[in-house]
Amino acid sequence: MKNFKNYAAEKYSDKAKFEEIEQGIYKTLNPYEGYETEEIYVTSLSFEQEPELPGEEGGSPRNITQTPFESLLDEFSVYVTDFYDAINEKSEITCYQEFGSDELEDIKNLRSMIGKRIYAETYMEEADEDDEDSEPEECYRIVIK
Repeated sequence: MKNFKNYAAEKYSDKAKFEEIEQGIYKTLNPYEGYETEEIYVTSLSFEQEPELPGEEGGSPRNITQTPFESLLDEFSVYVTDFYDAINEKSEITCYQEFGSDELEDIKNLRSMIGKRIYAETYMEEADEDDEDSEPEECYRIVIK
């Protein structure tokens, strides 16, 4: 995934629903029921998949691959709050996502991805010497540049 940019979603102009905390970061009601926090922080980013890389095979705006996307979510302790289905359906290259967190710092940290790239690098994990049935296994390592 590359070319991370801020995405200024039109919905953020609704001041009754979104309070701008700082550029590109908004406070809003949590769209998911049953969570402890009623209000969360959100930001929207656009990016491009790299279908030629491991884990991103077949990636597109309509099919955002789990690798390295899930690692991005885990790395920054955020979750998806809007998939922008209509925009992603029409887009050939650029993916659009809204991310949320209970913690403002998580969103600020996620926005450090603007201008960067995250991808999976494969490596072979050696067999466990103590387990005779163990064999080398291909694994992913996440790289952020």
